Amino acid sequence: MFDLDHFIGEYVTKRSESMFLSDITNNREQLIDKIRKKSILVIGGAGSIGSSFIKAVLPFEPKSLVVVDLNENALAELTRDLRSTAGMYVPDDYVTYPMDYASPVFEKMFCGREGFDIVANFSAHKHVRSEKDVYSIEALLRNNVLNAKSLLDLLTKYPPEEYFCVSTDKAANPVNIMGASKRIMEDLIFSYSDRFPVKTARFANVAFSNGSLPAGFLERMNKKQPISAPSDVRRYFVSPEESGQICMLSCMLGQNREIFFPKLCEDQMTTFDAIAMDLIQESGYDVVFCNSDSEAIEKAEDIVQSGKYPVHFEVSDTSGEKSFEEFYTEGETVDLDRFCALGVITDKQRCDLDKIDELLDRLMALFSQDHIEKADIVYAMERYLPNFSHIETGRSLDGKM
Repeated sequence: MFDLDHFIGEYVTKRSESMFLSDITNNREQLIDKIRKKSILVIGGAGSIGSSFIKAVLPFEPKSLVVVDLNENALAELTRDLRSTAGMYVPDDYVTYPMDYASPVFEKMFCGREGFDIVANFSAHKHVRSEKDVYSIEALLRNNVLNAKSLLDLLTKYPPEEYFCVSTDKAANPVNIMGASKRIMEDLIFSYSDRFPVKTARFANVAFSNGSLPAGFLERMNKKQPISAPSDVRRYFVSPEESGQICMLSCMLGQNREIFFPKLCEDQMTTFDAIAMDLIQESGYDVVFCNSDSEAIEKAEDIVQSGKYPVHFEVSDTSGEKSFEEFYTEGETVDLDRFCALGVITDKQRCDLDKIDELLDRLMALFSQDHIEKADIVYAMERYLPNFSHIETGRSLDGKM
């Protein structure tokens, strides 16, 4: 039987155990103090990172856990997974809600419980492909920025002891709208840091997370369909377990307005085509290189009989693709000594909420118009983020296999 966790450790992260185990062990007493007997709200908790965060905090025995996610089926599977895992602690007060965190019913639930000690928000559009047109961009910005502000306003009624909102390495010198939205989100949460502690984390791609390209490789192989991937895009990767742990460590151990990131070296990057080839070969097939999607589709008709798996790898030419990743930018103060496997961006200043509100008002004014162009939205974001250098090619990932 194929062991995905083993494959990730062997071929993707090239680590046999979590890189954060030492930091968890070294700070165990502080983690117990921060989590035990506390009430926790996890928004977007049925996704890959949110569910991994839940599995990271439950061993420290919180008093209650409320999980909110739009995906009702994924919430059901999360519960089945937790209840079926040997030794997993699940508090008596464990509730899942399939609801929108920007909805009136969410506000009723939140106020009915008089807030939570710890709030972690994982609800986000995370794909570069989410900037295909003005409609997808508006949905992305509403979720990642506008709705996030509504949540922060709600939190001021019952301030939490800790607030965490996940960011991305693509927020450092962003070249796509998703990364820029996360960079704006960082400023937004920091602007509330005088009301409650806020923390975030920029981290690498989560190997085989829901909707990711490597997860798509598994789906293609299950359906005996060809595999396509960029050959020039290099990325850092963490395992699903590590993704939850870095968020837990940031949320519980970070100081106000700090950004955590994994200490990874440039030679630890890998490419998507390399992952695809390892996966195919590990599954017992020979790789067959094709010159186009159509050629790969044609040759996929004979996968089972021939034992040869068709792939099409090419240089990326879609909007917003960055050829490499980075966790911090010039001018950001970085502490590389506090933790074994974590770096910390420190001394982030509380951002001017009036300036952020001006940007949000500008975006809302654009969204209220019947006809706007993608360039109008990019321009508004570039006015706020001078280092936002959007890469526009006119091609979307939805046009590819």
